[in-house]
Parts: sequence; C-alpha cells; structure tokens
Amino acid sequence: MRRMSPNLLRKSLNAGLAVTVSVALLPSGSYAWGGNGQRVVVNQAIDTLPADLRAYFESQRSFVVQHVTDPLDAEAKTPTERHNHFIRLDKYGHFPFDALPRSYKAAVNKFGKSKIDASGLLPWEIGVYSAKLTEAMKLGHWDEARLNAAILAFYVAEAHDPFNTTENFDGHLTDQRGINERFGTTLIDRFSSFFPMRPNDGSFITDPTDHAFEACLSAHSWLEVIELADRNARRESKSYNDEFFDRFYNQSAGTLIRQLSDAATDVGSYWLTAWTNAGKPALPH
Repeated sequence: MRRMSPNLLRKSLNAGLAVTVSVALLPSGSYAWGGNGQRVVVNQAIDTLPADLRAYFESQRSFVVQHVTDPLDAEAKTPTERHNHFIRLDKYGHFPFDALPRSYKAAVNKFGKSKIDASGLLPWEIGVYSAKLTEAMKLGHWDEARLNAAILAFYVAEAHDPFNTTENFDGHLTDQRGINERFGTTLIDRFSSFFPMRPNDGSFITDPTDHAFEACLSAHSWLEVIELADRNARRESKSYNDEFFDRFYNQSAGTLIRQLSDAATDVGSYWLTAWTNAGKPALPH
C-alpha cells in the first residue's frame, strides 16, 4: 500500500478533525420539542382547517402523527440535518435582527454560506417544504404530499420553540443547562393532558419563508420569561423533582401553551396555503 506523505497525512487529519468538530458542536435532537409536543401540535392543527381540507387530513391523521418526527430520525443518521432545525438569531446582532436578510441568497451573499449554514436554516427549510407540499398537491402526488405535510409540520412547530432561536439553546450561557428539555419536553410529557389549547383557524400565508422568520422572532421574545421561571422554580428546590416541575409549570404554562397553540395554527395555515397555491385540487377520499 502506498504510504501518505507526512504533509498530506497532516492535512487529511486536520480536515477530518474539522468535520468531526463541526458535527460535535451541533446540538443534539433533544433540543427540539419532544415527540409528544410534535404530536400535540399536529393533532390540534387538523382542527384549524376548513371542512373539506380537514376531512382529508382527518383521514391521514395517523400517518401524519407517525411521520411528524421523521426529521429527528434523519438527524440521527445525518447529524448535519440538525442545521435545518434551528436558527441562532442572536448570531446576527440584536432583536429584531434586521441585519439578517430573509432571502437565503441575500443572506449567503452578505455573511457567507458557512456562517449561514452553521447558524441554522430553519425558516428557509420551512419555505422549501412549503413549496414541496404545494408542488406535490398540484401534481396529485398524494403519497408524497402527506409525507411533505408531516415534515413541514415538524419544522413549523420547531420555529415556535424559543430555544431553537438562540445561542443559549440548552441554557449553558445562563447556567441553566437542560432548560430547553425541561420546558419543551418534560413539561409537555407531564402536563399536556391538561393543556387548554386554543389554536386559531388556519389562514392563508402570503410569504411562507417570511412568516417563518416572524414565528422565530416571536418565539425568541419569550426566552427571558422562560429563563426567569426556571430560575424561580429552582430557587425553591435543590433538585429537578416533582415540586420543581409543578412550580416551573405554574410560572411558564402560559408561554408553553401559547407557543404550542400558535404552532398548531401555523401548521394548519401552511397546509391550507399549500393547497390554495396548488389550485385547490380535488382531495382523495
């Protein structure tokens, strides 16, 4: 076997290390809404639709609920998929982050592809899957459409998770490690059966990507409220026990339920928008 020169070996090792480090720095899938959160959103979203479209999604409910977490499975196989699950808005200055263009091409031209990709692609991925769902519906490819609808729902729900919009994605910058999971997974697992969810009726979205950015901005604005609730609950408890989660829920339930309800409204709105832009084709029975 041919031996590699020392310089070439060093370059190869450095390149491999760079790839390993970049993947290692990606946050894990636990920083998304948990599976129960995704299912809550999808089930509520179906009820936001007009009657004809709702009947179609009712017939596909079990499929969509089953496949809404497919992007998490894809992430497990391909760690760089994680870039599609978040956008670190605070990498671009201060709220409302006007320095970041909402056009992907303009953003790449301004900041470079490596920074844009590393800082997250969530709102653009929502735009991509909104277009995919529209095209599948237009062509009558209903097996493809229902899968695209489930995946689109996943990303839209993720845009309403405040911790998908910040560098402080797991509380490490505020000495609150794991806050994202406590808020977006544990509270839902413990209390979702009591949630008074009240999503609005789905409505047409003029610009799917721009709307996704607005959802991320709104989610980001609730971060300090959640962090304060977590600190207050922890102050009275030495561990993350039942009493802690009762206190945390009492102080943050309003924010959590609002974000999940808004996510359900938006999921329904994206489905309705895709069907409308596809020309409202006849729906299979």
